[in-house]
Amino acid sequence: MRGIKVGTVLGIPVRLNWTFLIVLPLFAYLIGSQVGMIAEVMNQSLGAGIDPAALAGGFTPWALGLAAALGLFGGVLLHEFGHSIVAMRYGYEIESITLWLLGGLANFAEFPEDWKHEFWIAIAGPVVSVAVGLACFGVFALAPVGSNAVLFLFGYLALLNVVLAVFNMLPAFPMDGGRVLRALLARNQPHAQATQRAASVGKVFAFIMGLIGVLNFQLLLIVLAFFIYIAASGEAQQTTLKAAFEDVTVADVMTRREDLHTVTADTSVADLMSRMFEERHTGYPVLHGDDLVGMVTLEDARSVRDVERDAYRVDDVMETDLVGIGPEADAMTALQTMQENGVGRLPVVDRSGELVGIISRTDLMTAFNIIQTGGTPSIISGRRQGAEGGPGLF
Repeated sequence: MRGIKVGTVLGIPVRLNWTFLIVLPLFAYLIGSQVGMIAEVMNQSLGAGIDPAALAGGFTPWALGLAAALGLFGGVLLHEFGHSIVAMRYGYEIESITLWLLGGLANFAEFPEDWKHEFWIAIAGPVVSVAVGLACFGVFALAPVGSNAVLFLFGYLALLNVVLAVFNMLPAFPMDGGRVLRALLARNQPHAQATQRAASVGKVFAFIMGLIGVLNFQLLLIVLAFFIYIAASGEAQQTTLKAAFEDVTVADVMTRREDLHTVTADTSVADLMSRMFEERHTGYPVLHGDDLVGMVTLEDARSVRDVERDAYRVDDVMETDLVGIGPEADAMTALQTMQENGVGRLPVVDRSGELVGIISRTDLMTAFNIIQTGGTPSIISGRRQGAEGGPGLF
């Protein structure tokens, strides 16, 4: 998740997503506008002895609202550092921690598949939240009678952090409780199967949260439910793909050079589009002699007006800043590289820089379907070599 970098702590970049800049003042307003009601709840639940009237005048409720909102997200940040510190002790790289609309997100370079690692990493966040809540309660308990602002702020943060810990332990994958559930399931079943089951539970919880949100007009809960459902589905799919592509290389899946459709840099855009129609392709490697000099797609060709397509050449519109991959790389790495760079195919080049093939999303999804039905890399490779002209390449 992208965001503005605001600093680095323990070697981990801390970022603020633009949605955080919206939700922080919103939370401050909501808390500030309900200071009296919140104080009454704290009096009943904690015996706080807060005088709501003392907090109601002037700028006081809005200052408390802002302080409480900042304290809440500070607790969320510590929660994410709890995950991150334990993960780093196990050797995992944390790319960043980002605060956003729904809280915080520690971005792992690679998610753990060892169930013990995932269990302790997942549970560390709620443990930190409970510790923060207890620390805030300690300040609350030691605050002198009559210090209404201090009692309100630290009592409220104590409650919020404990509630945050409990809520995160719901088995709604990919929340912390859902990751704990997957870790426990993965003790005696394959990681991919454990992920599918945890994701199914997460989707059920997402549906329940969404229903509660609709019935109670809670927009934030509806957004959270949507996020949980999408995230659970996405991670389950990624895990299934990773398991399927284990020991499968780019060379097993790619369309080899001898089967490729290619164009030259001096081909007119009009001729290029005619070939696309005839050959049912929407992208081509561009060669100058035997050298790969670019890639051209239908989107590139569309950038030229109809009346100018005879005058423009492929080298006027092709992409020359290419992201390539080696034939020995994992197939899953190829898919992740495509996702990270927003492209649908990658040139496959050997160590000397020579083009040896192309791998596309279509190639990968075809291979995945074959593997799911019991196929092997040799079968996949055989099919790709036997495919006349590399159908479905782009």
